[in-house]
Amino acid sequence: MDTILVIDDDLHIGNLLEELLTRAGYQVRRAYSGTEALLLLESAPPDLVLLDLMLPGLSGEELLPRIENIPVIVVSAKAGVDSKVELLLGGAADYITKPFDTQELLARVAVRLREASREGVRREKDRLRWRDLTLCTDTHSVFLGGREARLTPTEYAILRQLMRNPRQVVTKSQLLDSIAQDTPDCTESSLKTHISNLRRKLRAAGEREYIQAVWGIGFKMNGEEKS
Repeated sequence: MDTILVIDDDLHIGNLLEELLTRAGYQVRRAYSGTEALLLLESAPPDLVLLDLMLPGLSGEELLPRIENIPVIVVSAKAGVDSKVELLLGGAADYITKPFDTQELLARVAVRLREASREGVRREKDRLRWRDLTLCTDTHSVFLGGREARLTPTEYAILRQLMRNPRQVVTKSQLLDSIAQDTPDCTESSLKTHISNLRRKLRAAGEREYIQAVWGIGFKMNGEEKS
């Protein structure tokens, strides 16, 4: 399910967009200011952003250049051609003028998401996903349902390797070889402890088991992949 971040301080417009997008099958998050939007973008990057320009604090024009590798559709009452051209050249994927036709907005959202998927947007390469678990390889951070899980460098390296091959059993020797460059202090004797701590942290944050031990062989991700 694609996630769309609606950044608009107008409650009426925001509620309308949330209801419209939810009915269309999208997951919706809301931000009411540019500053709040930055926090959400960093903690749980969405698949697409609907951005109003007139926001409290950080304006939409100021926020746009700071949104990287995520398609942004500007939804604004500013109808001037110069404004549209400037924003499109400044990084926006599309521009819709308020008031907008709901079917047109849904169509543009679908098109931009399809284009992002077809073009292989870099952010997807920077993220690994399994169920509600997201690992951001560019920032070395891990999130469970939008909440960050605090991992040590060794725990992060182990999880990254397992999520790269989620359905494959990774042996202990393969794990050690793959994380040796990032965490040379991890040894065969300490690997069990690191994995035990990692499983405990993920289980505490997500209330489920994310890593499965395969007796006598190694480890793999547990359960079904997030769709």
